[in-house]
Amino acid sequence: MRAGSDNGRGAAGAKTASTRAKTAPRDAARIDAALTAATDRNAYLADDSKTEIRICAGTACHASGHETLRTAVDKTLAERGLTDKVRVVETGCHGFCQQGPIIVLRPKGIFYPRLKPKDIDEIVETSIVGDGVVERLLYRHPGTGEQIALEAEIPFYSLQKRIVLSLNGRIDPFSLDDYLAHDGYAALAKVLKTGDPVDVIAQIDKSGLRGRGGAGFPTGRKWRSCRTNPGEKHYVICNADEGDPGAFMDRSVLEGNPHSVIEGMAIAAYAIGADNGPVEGYVYVRREYPFAVERLRWALQKARERGLLGRNILDSGFDFDIRINQGAGAFVCGESTALTLSIEGQRGMPRGKHIRTVAQGLWGQPTNLNNVETYANVPWIINHGAEKFAALGTATSKGTKIFSLTGKVMNGGLIEVPMGVTLREVIFDIGGGMLPGREFKAVQLGGPSGGCLPASLLDEPIDFESLVAAGSMMGSGGMVVVDDTTCMVDFAKYFLQFTAQESCGKCVPCRVGTTRMLEILDRISAGLATVDEVESLERLAEDVVEGSLCALGGSAPNPVLSTLRYFKDEVMAHVVEKRCPAKVCRPLIRYTIDEEACTGCRACFTACPSGAVIGERKSPHRIDQKLCIKCDACLQACRFDAVRVETDVLSLSEGRRK
Repeated sequence: MRAGSDNGRGAAGAKTASTRAKTAPRDAARIDAALTAATDRNAYLADDSKTEIRICAGTACHASGHETLRTAVDKTLAERGLTDKVRVVETGCHGFCQQGPIIVLRPKGIFYPRLKPKDIDEIVETSIVGDGVVERLLYRHPGTGEQIALEAEIPFYSLQKRIVLSLNGRIDPFSLDDYLAHDGYAALAKVLKTGDPVDVIAQIDKSGLRGRGGAGFPTGRKWRSCRTNPGEKHYVICNADEGDPGAFMDRSVLEGNPHSVIEGMAIAAYAIGADNGPVEGYVYVRREYPFAVERLRWALQKARERGLLGRNILDSGFDFDIRINQGAGAFVCGESTALTLSIEGQRGMPRGKHIRTVAQGLWGQPTNLNNVETYANVPWIINHGAEKFAALGTATSKGTKIFSLTGKVMNGGLIEVPMGVTLREVIFDIGGGMLPGREFKAVQLGGPSGGCLPASLLDEPIDFESLVAAGSMMGSGGMVVVDDTTCMVDFAKYFLQFTAQESCGKCVPCRVGTTRMLEILDRISAGLATVDEVESLERLAEDVVEGSLCALGGSAPNPVLSTLRYFKDEVMAHVVEKRCPAKVCRPLIRYTIDEEACTGCRACFTACPSGAVIGERKSPHRIDQKLCIKCDACLQACRFDAVRVETDVLSLSEGRRK
């Protein structure tokens, strides 16, 4: 659970006192000149009329072959003499991960998904040399079958409101020039010119920005508390330890636009410590994010070289620098007090509930801790005004929220929507609905700490208060959609297994309570539990909520409690009827072969790893239940719908008698 620190070039500047900012006057002309010196020669980069090929280089597209696309693009442009006429940009994540690898052509905005290197020559000939589109390569709407050529007209994109992700898919994360050409660091220059840290906090307060890491605490209030708490030094930490299964929001922001986070942290540091003593910054990011770490390290280096970070930022007299601290991947280190201990080189374990990091954080000093998305919102708020941000969302949940939309949905990926949109709008309008032939069953929000919500709540707004009232939470933004093939007992057990394994073990309710809960769930899924055990499970879950030391332990039972609240009938079917309605729990199902449908093709025989399928070629087969390990291989292999999955009530009772 310990972490390694990467001081980086110029990090010594973080140790320099920023007390000069208290007395030095803010010379707006000098600050403007310093920013202009870094940006004037790069204004052409902001011109969207320039022909560009934007290749998604996010983690998902990298895994699906973006590098081979880049090679093919460079080769094709060189062969046609277009290298100097067309700018090729490897961007961060475009968000539509299920359609990768992706290329977008500008200024036309043509969107080409799921490409292969052999497609590039035709694209260049038709859409760059010519003025048409390659129809066979266009995106096809999953519901209507309509081909859509323009990125802006695809519902996945057109129904979003992008603030934090506005430059993802547009700029090169390795190019500071790109960021500067799109008003990068203009917000930092603006606050430095005002010379009023208190006013900066007031603007964040007025915007209504709340922490995007899970708790939803008002950001301005946290900054003010950190600022007013006395200390020899103040710290500003970015929590990029994104540990939720299936969550990749923070990773994508760091990979696609790291300077937005750096700028947001610098503004926070100015607001908290400009006239309040030295202030240092840390980004705590897990080591499993190599692309994010690489791009963040590069961005920090370039920001220092241009005078945007380190000593005397933009010739203003304000000093601030940021170090990278790489965590070992422990889920508990996402908790604020455990995170600060990890940076200190100690074991990452939560401290007492009474300890507040804004008063006693890193090395006992006042520490402001926000996540990646929270900091990335700050430059937009300063540039566009608190009122414009506050106009988005609901009365208590302002702005937008990034979600990682995954699971049994047509259009999975990274989305950003205004607070207050409904689950139905996200899942069915942006996400394209369920896979063919399947029905929506539930959506789980908030990662392992969130709850499972049924179809009856699809029209609930997505905001902090509504989700908590429904038995879930916003969390960092994980959203897993499941259909009628998912067993809710098995689904809840998956998340509880994760939290039980990731428990730091410091407190008994979390360490022992989650383990006992998991044992009861195992008995339920095996058809061995009693009604009394289900009641015990609910009481135990409530005890874990009340007694756990930190919020991670206290929220661990949420998937179980929400399942008992909304899917009690399915749970009781396992207990009373000894039946898994979704036909998932192995002890409660059996695989059989319909002899009338079986053609004797031997596909199931070949696929079976345990030799349980018996039969001669071109004759009906059968499955030996004693040898069957219920691996599902026969069902996947059969092309004639002859393999059946049946609830195994009779054989279970017979097995018990034996």
